[in-house]
Formats: sequence, structure tokens, C-alpha cells
Amino acid sequence: MGDDCFTTQLVDRSGVFNVEGLEQFVKKVRLSERGLSYAVVSIMGPQSSGKSTLLNHLFRTNFREMDALKGRAQTTKGIWIARCPDIEPCTLVMDLEGTDGTERGEDDTSFEKQSALFALAISDIVIINIWCHDIGREHASNKPLLRIVFQVMLRLFSPRKTTLLFVVRDKTKTPVKYLELILREDIQKIWDTVSKSQESKTALLSEYFTVEVVALSSYEEKAEQFKKEVARLRQLFLNSISPGGLAGDRGGAIPASGFSFSAQQIWKAIRENKDLDLPAHRVMVATVRCEEIANGKLDSFSSDKRWVEVVEAVNSGPVPGFGKTVSSILDYYFAEYEREAFYFDDGVRSAKRRQLESKALDLVKPVYLAMLGHLRSKAFHKFKNDLEQSLKKELRFSCSVYNCTQSTMQEFDYGCADIAIKQADLDASKVREKLARDIKTHASSVRDAKLSELKVDYEDQLTKALMEPMESLFNEVEGDTWASIRMLHKSETIKALSGLSAALSDFELDQATINKTLSDLSDFSRILVERKAKEEAGKVLIRMKDRFYTIFNHDKDLMPRVWTGKEDIKMIAKDAREAALKILSVMVAIRLDNKKDDIENVLKSSLLDVHVSKKKSLEASIDPLASATWPEIPHENMLLSPVQCKSIWKQFNAETEHTIIQAISAQVALRGRNSWLPPAWAIAAILILGFNEFMMLLRNPQYVFLIFVATVTAIALWKQLDIAQEFRHGTVKEIFPSSIISFNVVEF
Repeated sequence: MGDDCFTTQLVDRSGVFNVEGLEQFVKKVRLSERGLSYAVVSIMGPQSSGKSTLLNHLFRTNFREMDALKGRAQTTKGIWIARCPDIEPCTLVMDLEGTDGTERGEDDTSFEKQSALFALAISDIVIINIWCHDIGREHASNKPLLRIVFQVMLRLFSPRKTTLLFVVRDKTKTPVKYLELILREDIQKIWDTVSKSQESKTALLSEYFTVEVVALSSYEEKAEQFKKEVARLRQLFLNSISPGGLAGDRGGAIPASGFSFSAQQIWKAIRENKDLDLPAHRVMVATVRCEEIANGKLDSFSSDKRWVEVVEAVNSGPVPGFGKTVSSILDYYFAEYEREAFYFDDGVRSAKRRQLESKALDLVKPVYLAMLGHLRSKAFHKFKNDLEQSLKKELRFSCSVYNCTQSTMQEFDYGCADIAIKQADLDASKVREKLARDIKTHASSVRDAKLSELKVDYEDQLTKALMEPMESLFNEVEGDTWASIRMLHKSETIKALSGLSAALSDFELDQATINKTLSDLSDFSRILVERKAKEEAGKVLIRMKDRFYTIFNHDKDLMPRVWTGKEDIKMIAKDAREAALKILSVMVAIRLDNKKDDIENVLKSSLLDVHVSKKKSLEASIDPLASATWPEIPHENMLLSPVQCKSIWKQFNAETEHTIIQAISAQVALRGRNSWLPPAWAIAAILILGFNEFMMLLRNPQYVFLIFVATVTAIALWKQLDIAQEFRHGTVKEIFPSSIISFNVVEF
């Protein structure tokens, strides 16, 4: 017999359970891998009845045997356990301390009951080792043992059916069948006489036990025969748990991985003298063991190399095949749990499986959400890029947004399907909704930016279309200037609004937004005109003077005037002033509403028609320009008040008076020069009548010098009198310093 039995003391004679020893034993025999494919055999019998010897021969174990030469004393103390080599299924055998021993004394019965109850609770087969000569005897040692077995069996709530294998030692010539008959009768009598509870009063022996009887020859007298019979008996233990095998009822068997914990708890309950409810015990064992298995699988999952790599990869970015990989890892550990917990109570196993799944998914969920975050970020980035590229192709904005949104959400959904974990119904709808909100927000932002750009573009177009033409109209005031401005404003505004309206159709805006945008552009157009008008109103004096100088200094063909003395300066000045006043009347107010007013006539009568204005003022005693407002003009449309117009006109007259004086001085100078020369007819008469005398002088050389001197004197006199050029650069006083002529300039 070898050392592969791993014989271990399970309970010492003091009743102390060897927890560490049993754990080591379970590991050595690799019991946890067996599931339900194992059997437990225990042996009971009187002290020194050859129990250990029988086990060693029957199962090839190495329990300590009694040395007959040293006397019949107790050999096995407490409870021992060993593995039976070369027997399938894996068979564990327990050697119990013999009953009716003298060593324990009065405490013997208590330990006997405890060990018997322990054996019945965890064993599939209980061997009752009895002497052949004790069968049929009233006071033989086997009857107290059977009574103990039956009594403790009734303490088990819903016990499983156990096989009682009676091994009759040292058989005689009496046929075995007669021995079996007598033994069964004795067993039934003992069962009938054992006190039972109300619930089990009518219980039959067959409900609790399957009774088998074998007989063996004497080991000491017929050793070879004994060994042959034991070898045949050994065959009964091969495949003992198969249907029809020796193991009997296996319905309440504890899975092998829970054997150690179950044995500890059963012994603890027995020592504490508690009623042993085996179904509840099995549930408790299943609960503890399934939880241990589940926790072990959870720990293994959390430290699994593949899982750790996935977590690290997700921290850096999206992981292709995430769902498939994680599902595969979870499948493995859930399958491992099922494999190890398969034989435990179904309800407990399922409950702990759900707990394992829940805890595993608690670990998976944050990583899954991180993956969702990566998918959302990637999809959102794709949407922004796709929208940008689509808009560069000048596609309709609304179509671009729709197409890019559909493409993005479709890609996100594909990504969600890729990362889906089949063991969990993890909801990605909230992240999807957030992505949709982000897309909508970004699309709105881009739309607002595009609308802003569009608005700026059309405002720039309006600015270019209105500013320069308006400046030209204000510069060249002719006819009804404001009518031209109104026509320009209307046509360009309609053109811009039409273009903007067509552009807005690409954005699928609501009608209120479209109306507001178009209204803003229309308002901008009016503001442009008002702003330009205010700007030009600030330059009104300059424009009035420019207009005055243009008309006063140029003829109708725009040729510069030469003051020959024939021009009517008074009328020219009046025309120039009327043209300047026209500019002033145009710049008084903004007239985009096409309302008629009498401002031009008021200004003309008050500023140009001086005598009429003075006469009317004397009659009414009211100056029409002595006011801060125009009655016909709303305050917001007024550019120049009546008082301002009067002030500007006064300054205008003061700054243009010098030009009129110069013109008058030029005419006076020209008239004065012409008065020094004889009339043309006189000059012609002199030339005709004095021709002969002049020729005579030329024929006489003595008169040549006199003619030369006279010519030089005439030229000098002509130069002195020629003031045409000098008049352009001086005043009348400079040209004619001694002139006593004076002019009433105001009349002009």
C-alpha cells in the first residue's frame, strides 16, 4: 500500500475538527475537480472488530491496524479519512473510532452518536462491521450500534437514502442467505422499537436505508479465502454511483468542491447538538461555495491579462472589436463558474450567477461608457469635418446637415453594435441622445455663423451699391435728389432682399426667422442711407462753396470765365447762390418717405429774396428760420435745423464774398484800361490821314531816332496800362492804388 491514499485524521478523539488537514487532503486528491463524481464510504463497528484491516484490504488504504500481539486495545481514535486508489469514481473512505470501547468510559456513547450522525450525513455507503456469531443474539454488540444508527438518522431532516452494507465477519457454515434473513429481521425489530417523532412514526426502514449483506471468512484462519472474498466485494465499489450501483440515492449529494466546507459545518452542528437539516445545510453549503466560486471568478476576471489590456487600451482611445473581446472573456469566466458550481442547488447557483454577472458588469460598465465616449467624440469630430467639406462644395446647408447627421449617427450605431456586450443590456441611448444634441448645437452654431456671414456679405453689397452713388447724388444736386436716392435705395434693397431670401431657402428656417433676417437687412439699408446723409450734411458748407465757385467761375460750357466787362455779375452770383441754396435745402432732412415739404421755398425766401424776406418778416414779425425744428420734418429725420441753415448761409456768404469782389474789380480794371486808348475809328483815321507824313519821316534819317524814342515810350505806356494779368493776382486797390472808385458789392 502506497502513500497516495493521503490518510488524514479528520476529527481527533477530543472532537476537534482538523480543518487545515482536510483542506490539504482535498487539494492533494484534487477533489474539487470531481463535481458529483465521487463517493464517500464510512465504516462502523465495535472496537477491535477488524474495521481498519477490512478497509486496507478492500480499498488498499493504509489505516493503522491493531497489533493482536499487543492486546485488543483501541487503534483508531477519532475519525480518519483516506482516498481509495485505483477505484472510479473517486472514493473517500472514513474509518470511525470503534464503539463499545473501554477507553472512553461513560463518554463513549456521546462520541459514538456524534460520529455515527456525521458518517450518515456525509456518506453514500455505511459499512456495518459485525461478527457472525452476534447475529440473532439479543445482547450482542451489533444491536446497540444499529440502535444508535437509527436514532441519529431520525435527527436528520429529510435525509437522503443511505446504503447500509452489513459485512458479516468470520462467517460459519450457516448459509449466508439465512444469516441475511435473520439480520434483516433483527434490523426491522430495532427500527420498530426506536422512538420516533410524530412525523416519522409511520416511516418505513426502506425509506431511509438500502440494506445489503455480505459475509467474509476469518482473516486470521482463512486469510487467502478472506482476500479473494474481499476482492469480489471490491468490485461492488467500482462505478458505485452509476444507476443501480451500490451508492444508492445521490439526490442530496454535496458537490465535491463543497465537501470540505460541508463536513466542517455538519460536524460543528453535531458538536453543538443542533438538529441537522440536510436540505437547509445543502442550501447553505451551496450558498457559501457558489459565492466563493463567484468571487474567485470575479477576481480572476479583474486580473485577466486580456481584460487588463483592453482597459489600458480604452484609456488611450477606441478599441476595435471591444464588445466581442469582452464578451468572450465574460463567457469564459461565466462558463467556469457554471462548471464549478454546476452540482450545487439550482436556485442558489442561479442567484450567485446573477450576482457574479452584476459585479462583473459593474467592472465592465465604466470601460463600456468610456468606449461610448470615444465613439461619440469620434462621430462628432466626423460630423464637423464632413459638414465643413460638404459646405465647401457649396451644397445646400440643410441638405448637408441632414446627410452628415445621418451618416454620423449611422456610424455611431455601427460602433455601438461593435462594442455591445452580449451578457449585458447596456443602454447607449443617453450617449446617442447627447451626440444628437451636440450635432444639433454645432449645426446651429455653423448655421448662425453662415447666416452672419451671409448677412455681412449682403450688407457689404448694399454698402457698395449705395454709398458711392449716394455721394455722387449729393455732390451733383440736380432736380429732385431725394427722389433719385429713394429710387436707388428701393432698387438696391429689393435686389439684396431677393438674393438673401433665395440664400436663406438653403437653411430651412422658420418663416419668423426669415422675416426677421430680411427685416434686419431692410433696416440696415435705411440706416446706410441715413448715415450717409448725416455724413454729407456735415460737409454741406464745402459742397455749397464748391457749387458756387463752379457756377460763378465757369460759363455754361464749363469754360473758365474771363471778366470782359460785359458779364452780369449780379445775375451770375444769384444763380450760383441759388445752386448752393439747393444743396442746403437737400441736406436739411432725410426724405426716404417721399413726403412733400416747403423747406426749399422757405430757405429761398428767407435767404435769397432778401427784400421780400425782410418785408414779410416786418409784416409777420416772425423769422421763419428762428427755430430749432422744421414743422414738416420728424425729429429723427432732421439733419440741419433752421437755425443751423441760417448760420451756414451766413458763413457761406462771408466766404464767397471775396470772389464776387474780385470779379467786380476785374471788370472795373478792364474798363479803366480801355479808357486810356482812342477809339478804333480814331486810330484808323490817324493811320490813313498821317500815312504820307509817316513815310516822310522814315525817309529822313534824322527823324529815325525820334521815332525810336516814341515807340519805346508807347510800349512802356502800354505795359503800364495792361492790368489784365495783374488783376488775377491782386485786388482793385493793388491794381489801382489811387483809384477813388467804390462799389456796392452787396447789391450784386
